[in-house]
Amino acid sequence: MRVEAGPKAGIGAVTIAGGDVDPRVVATHVYLREGEPYSPERLALAKTSIAKIPAIGGIRVREADKLDANGNLPVFIDLTERPRHAVGLSAKYSTVDGPGIAGYYEDRNIFGGGERLRLEASASLLQRIDGTSFTGFNNLSGSDFGARFTGTFIKPGLFGTANDLLIEATAFRERVGNNDLGGYTDDTVRGTFGVIHRFSEAASLQAGLQAEQSKSQDVLGRVDATLIGFTATGRYDTTDNPLDPTRGVRLSATVNAYPKLMGSTIDLFEARVAGSAYYALDEQADYVLAGRLAAGSLAGAPLDQIPDAHRFFAGGGGSVRGYGFNTISPMMFGQITGGRGLIEGSAEVRVRITPTIGLVPFFDFGTASRSSLPGFDDYVGYGAGLGLRYLTPVGPIRLDVATPLNPRPGDSRYAIYVSIGQAF
Repeated sequence: MRVEAGPKAGIGAVTIAGGDVDPRVVATHVYLREGEPYSPERLALAKTSIAKIPAIGGIRVREADKLDANGNLPVFIDLTERPRHAVGLSAKYSTVDGPGIAGYYEDRNIFGGGERLRLEASASLLQRIDGTSFTGFNNLSGSDFGARFTGTFIKPGLFGTANDLLIEATAFRERVGNNDLGGYTDDTVRGTFGVIHRFSEAASLQAGLQAEQSKSQDVLGRVDATLIGFTATGRYDTTDNPLDPTRGVRLSATVNAYPKLMGSTIDLFEARVAGSAYYALDEQADYVLAGRLAAGSLAGAPLDQIPDAHRFFAGGGGSVRGYGFNTISPMMFGQITGGRGLIEGSAEVRVRITPTIGLVPFFDFGTASRSSLPGFDDYVGYGAGLGLRYLTPVGPIRLDVATPLNPRPGDSRYAIYVSIGQAF
């Protein structure tokens, strides 16, 4: 067999067709430049970027059968649209955090430009923190239930640019903790108006204004706060799969500033950074090392004037498994108070046993500190366990069993988590 390579070619003109989404909007998600060196990886990235538009269902990228006059290879992108309307319902249960249900409605192409309106609602049974316990349905009251309502509108490709308009409003009521460790209750209404700028398939920056009204209560007392200010979040993601990454990194950094001069009742400045990395030990990604680190800091008002929803806590299924949600914290009078600094991390070894079954031993740690400078001066929670993964085309179904390695009085001996997707 004799093979002769053809001439080295660049990427040619990109033609977008199909679906009811405005092609000009889709084009803002394509970062291919005419004349740049051709590579299958660049075309795969373009496909991944377009798939972020919720209205787009099928994406086929194909090349022309011959070069153009400039020696470049034209590219054709054929699209099919997803069903415009979608509804969903989900349920969750944790032996530590309790049961909950959630539902959503989504309109994926309101005005023909790929706009998305998503309405979400959830409800859950809350842990009691006042020393009482459930004795039956007759013992339940309205304060035993938490809820969250969120409405999000996104307009992609604003004015034909790589900018997306974001408008979001959310209201929630939550109670965190348990009878042994104490905790807090929080009622918050928040609105956000911002713009997301996409630098590339992997990098983006969201910036805008945010306003919030909250009421929270804990061992330090009641806090009624109004926060108005700026918010900005940068993201960088090179992973190969959103639900089951095997290669790449994810980085994010958030800065929020709520100064009194903008109408806030307190001066509050927040910063949080997080990163995770994934490394496949073999070509088939049957063995994957995964790690995560996060840190945060608060400055401005004293702790007892900061709403609980903005203080730092660790613990729970997305933090330190084996502990109750947000129960790792500095304590006062024997009850958790939250902190001004945060450090947490996780390490996993993801092993594929069969094409559909995987095992994941894991180790987590986390601490919230009184100081704005994150450190390990306060209690550090360590958790470890073993996870089972059932691998599906949609994503892995996750079952994790975790236990605290250095539990305090009031911590559970173990926790079980069930969800879709890897822990991070």
